[in-house]
Amino acid sequence: MPESDDVARRRYIESTGSRRFVRFWRDFIRRRPLGTAGAVLIILMLFTAAFADRIAPYDPIEIRFADLLQPPSFEHLLGTDPFGRDVFSRIVFGSRTALAVGFSASFVGCTLGLVLGVVGAYFGGRVDQLIQRLMDVLLSFPLIVIAIAVVAALGTGEDKLANVIAAITVPIIPRVARVVRSSALSVVNMPYIEATRAVGSGAVRIMFRHVAPNVFAPYLIMLTAFLGQAILLEASLSFLGLGVFEPPLRGASCCGERACNSSSRLRGSPSRPASRSAWRCSDSICSGIRSAMPSIRGCGRRSRLDPGSAP
Repeated sequence: MPESDDVARRRYIESTGSRRFVRFWRDFIRRRPLGTAGAVLIILMLFTAAFADRIAPYDPIEIRFADLLQPPSFEHLLGTDPFGRDVFSRIVFGSRTALAVGFSASFVGCTLGLVLGVVGAYFGGRVDQLIQRLMDVLLSFPLIVIAIAVVAALGTGEDKLANVIAAITVPIIPRVARVVRSSALSVVNMPYIEATRAVGSGAVRIMFRHVAPNVFAPYLIMLTAFLGQAILLEASLSFLGLGVFEPPLRGASCCGERACNSSSRLRGSPSRPASRSAWRCSDSICSGIRSAMPSIRGCGRRSRLDPGSAP
């Protein structure tokens, strides 16, 4: 017989803090395996970026002419590039820049989109129409097109990482603003919002104290969803020569660089046929895992914030 809610609540209150902590994570892992997998992979990626100096077996910028185009082996896990640099070490060190660009662009873009969405939904009228028409203009172009235009206007270079972040941030803003606005429209018509106006609260206080917290669930979901897209977009810009330059090293963009010239290297090294499939797969797997981790975590977070959407 299952225990009643009162008995379960009493046992929970009487249990120690450590037991509640263990019980919480045990239930979370059992009920949300996708969210758990995404969280573990993100923690692993953060750990790799933080301890890259100890994890990477080689200097990522050291040129070794004796190891040019080596296939994956125990000595070089993912092989070497045309300059003899260890690819695994470059990816490990490059994860720092990939995370910096991904987290910064997704956080700033989603936060600005949250502000614009809440402001448009609260004021309505001409303010909302002006914001939405501007968002429609940005939405009419693909992500990569807007990013290329912004980074081309701001310029690129070794010390211009902020320009790359800004180029990725701009196309994220309208997509988040539209989602947040649709959720905020139902919130601004709630009775408690009218009561808050009646007691004399200002517009800024109402928007960011009462409306914004109630649309935080879609904000968090979009934040995790666009994290992976931001990393891939940075790789695409670096593939086109408009992304992050060395130094600092590139993470996902390092994969894009190898994918760009992999076919020419493979044609130029017929004596190593066994390494062809490994060269082709290592770059794709690297970028795919980085972009999939936030999406998997977002699925688990969505099922927690919106139980009705869970299967």
